[in-house]
Amino acid sequence: MDSQGVTADPQLQQFIEVESQKQRFQQLVHQMTEVCWEKCMDKPGPKLDSRTEACFVNCVERFIDTSQFILNRLEQTQRSRGSFSETMYD
Repeated sequence: MDSQGVTADPQLQQFIEVESQKQRFQQLVHQMTEVCWEKCMDKPGPKLDSRTEACFVNCVERFIDTSQFILNRLEQTQRSRGSFSETMYD
């Protein structure tokens, strides 16, 4: 039941969760594209030179590493806070 006492449809909840994940992923891709484009793209041309391509690859890899690191830290923080809260009330 939700806060209004209504039981939500599990399929609807699953659909909403999947769509929310898709939206978060699209936002992440957009942000990564913007950051890496600004960092690596000097002058747009008909094709990427090897330096620009290497810059994009490195930028995307670092962006993914950083995002994963932040997510892991947030999860650790939430777990430690949960443990701390539980011990406070025991």
